[in-house]
Amino acid sequence: MSVSELSLALKRMVEGEFGHVRLRGEISGWKRAASGHAYLALKDADAVIDGVIWRGAASAIPFQPQDGIEVIVTGKLTTYPGRSKYQIVIERMELAGEGALMALFEKLKAKLAGEGLFDPARRKPLPYMPRTIGVVTSPTGAVIRDILHRLADRFPSHVLVWPVKVQGRAPLPRSPRRCRDSMRFPPTGRCRVLISSSSRAAAAQSRICGRSTRKSSSGQSRTATFR
Repeated sequence: MSVSELSLALKRMVEGEFGHVRLRGEISGWKRAASGHAYLALKDADAVIDGVIWRGAASAIPFQPQDGIEVIVTGKLTTYPGRSKYQIVIERMELAGEGALMALFEKLKAKLAGEGLFDPARRKPLPYMPRTIGVVTSPTGAVIRDILHRLADRFPSHVLVWPVKVQGRAPLPRSPRRCRDSMRFPPTGRCRVLISSSSRAAAAQSRICGRSTRKSSSGQSRTATFR
């Protein structure tokens, strides 16, 4: 029997015996390649297994994976004959309960605090009765509809909407640019208040624009201009 024949036999045995599995473990060595594929290891106290996530599945992960976060993954167990290793091809990844979500939140909070974004000295008072309110969010969905509905009921204003994607990793680079765009309009059209529906976008806007932004868990207006 050749090495290749043995490797193929082992591959068939592993895939046939286990097929799809669901694993819980801590992310280690997370890396997103230029191709869009992601590579990582899952570990617990006594063992580790390598994993790969192809580009399509990696783009569908609803949070930003990073080392130290506990997750639950679903995928197919297989072998990699070139290195005599077995690995899991991950098709789905989710946070392992509220504890993992809280750990991710606290890590992000500490990072932003280290950048001075929560420093009271950097805060500016919100303007009283602004004529124009800017909203950086998706132009479709419940968020923008709710913002517009609340503003129409409680504080009718002219609303400028800068559409961005609010899922995946795209919001961060797009939202700061939208924030800068809001400063380029004539004085009558400038936004003195910006509302963001994305926590990452809000942090980026605070850092780049140097002004107050208010996050909204829900958000849209009856009279709005889309930029």
